[in-house]
Amino acid sequence: MSTEPIVRSITVSASPEDAFRIFTAEMTSWWPLQTHTRGDEEIKSERVVVQERVGGRIYEVLSDGSEGDWGTVTAWEPGERLVLDWKPNDEDRPYTEVEVTFGATDGGTTVTLEHRRWELLGPLADDARTEYASGWPVVFDERFGAAAGRTS
Repeated sequence: MSTEPIVRSITVSASPEDAFRIFTAEMTSWWPLQTHTRGDEEIKSERVVVQERVGGRIYEVLSDGSEGDWGTVTAWEPGERLVLDWKPNDEDRPYTEVEVTFGATDGGTTVTLEHRRWELLGPLADDARTEYASGWPVVFDERFGAAAGRTS
């Protein structure tokens, strides 16, 4: 049985190529590392790295030099599409999947995020999906949207 994906879509003034770059290479500029991090009071998060290739890692670099894996890039199509195996925590559970598409519109780009494969989490699926359903509007719609020049 599958669980309904979370789908968020916004329009930004950035071109598809620029929106893709902001989402990936500039993730540190919009991801809320103060609250959504593997760090703590003593060991702070410094940045998020997305390796720009299929098979590349997504990870957080902490102030003590350690790294915390968030996932793996499974599709890398600059300016068009990005797919990630996603688990930005150290919990013992499977990865979900996040796909982000970038479609040119008049004067900008429609960016759509789909977070899916909740069923892989078994009994944790409903709680995890509920948490992300309230988180993506802030992290994606508001924070990424502001960084990319959200227009709607």
